[in-house]
Amino acid sequence: MPQPDRPMFTTTADALVIVDFSPRRPQGTQNPRSPGSPHAPRDPGPYRRLLATPGARAFTIGNLLARLPMGMFSVSAVVMIAGTRGSYALAGAVTAAGLAATAVVAPWTARLVDRHGQAKIAVPATALAALGSLALLLCVHLGAPAWTLFVSYAATATTPNLGGMSRARWAHLLAGDEKSLHVANSFEQAMDEACFMLGPVLAAFLCTAFFPEAGTLAGVVLLVTGVLVFAAQRSTEPPVRKRDLSKAPFRSPGIPPLLAVCLAMGAVFGSMEVVTIAFADAEGHRSAAGIVLALQAAGSCAAGLVYGATRRTGSVEDRYVWCIAAMTALLTLPLLAASLTGSLLALAAALLMAGMATAPTMVTGMTLIQQRTPPGRLNEGMTLAVTGLLGGIACGSAAGGWTVEHISPPAGYGVPITASAAALLTALVSAARSSTSR
Repeated sequence: MPQPDRPMFTTTADALVIVDFSPRRPQGTQNPRSPGSPHAPRDPGPYRRLLATPGARAFTIGNLLARLPMGMFSVSAVVMIAGTRGSYALAGAVTAAGLAATAVVAPWTARLVDRHGQAKIAVPATALAALGSLALLLCVHLGAPAWTLFVSYAATATTPNLGGMSRARWAHLLAGDEKSLHVANSFEQAMDEACFMLGPVLAAFLCTAFFPEAGTLAGVVLLVTGVLVFAAQRSTEPPVRKRDLSKAPFRSPGIPPLLAVCLAMGAVFGSMEVVTIAFADAEGHRSAAGIVLALQAAGSCAAGLVYGATRRTGSVEDRYVWCIAAMTALLTLPLLAASLTGSLLALAAALLMAGMATAPTMVTGMTLIQQRTPPGRLNEGMTLAVTGLLGGIACGSAAGGWTVEHISPPAGYGVPITASAAALLTALVSAARSSTSR
């Protein structure tokens, strides 16, 4: 008997007869496997293709576990210290000291990562940072002198730049594929925003629902677990280059202007956080400030994913200028909402819109950092960018706090606009010089 899905060949006299036993389809229907068929396999999309890269999902899971506490530790420290010592001033001073220590230690840690490998440096550096967090927890719980809090929290500065290490892995895996690397950078920035959106909420919940030290304790567990999982994925780890005489990233052409922009961008983030908390407090809804700020991060996260999936046009330098210009324009929305309406709900909507320019700007900036950093020093270059952001956050927080206290909370939203305009001016001057040199 012939197979129903195969034609039968036979002969009659001098003619060849082909009999097809396959089921008949109504006229006008398409083959399910043809591209135009509704049953054809769908394009998996850029992010599913990205995560289909061998080994990508494993190191991404570990990295996300380790990055979530980055948005938890500062909030947990403030709640823990202020709740037991009754002083927000002390809590703020301790976290500021930790920020300053991170700005100094982080580039040094990143340099060691580039020189000796991610696993060899990230694990012991994370262990030291975890011990610092646990020491802070014990000092607060046992009522130790205030200076011990500063020393303990400063020890957490050895935490490696997990986002930078993840981007370095993507750069290694996707070398030569600029389109896929753009998608990877967008994905990483979106994950940064998601972690800084969910981290403070989780920390506040743990510290208030259980005990003041719960947020710090959970953060330590997540950090250590995530780094161990991440470091165990040796197949995707970038190879260690032999030490050469390449320039330090800070001295490489085109890097200093990018770091100056990062400093201004950090001022945007730092001032926006302080001013929003002050505005919500003035309106009698201080507890809602975290949710309002989370909306800004949510807008940035969504925009980052969309930006990664869209087709790019123009050079990276041109896109960077346009992204910063869009950010400067959108940052006028919170100022208008706070000044004209005085409504926290209107401010939340404005922050959601304003946040949509953040991720595309950061993605493009990190792409330029990757392109201009000397080979073998990628972690150091990206960590310098993070250091610039941290320094800007500290300056922006101070400027925003001064404006709120001496003028008004709505006027404080002028600080992020000014910082973003400074970033735009820096980017324009840098682009003009680069064009002239070419």
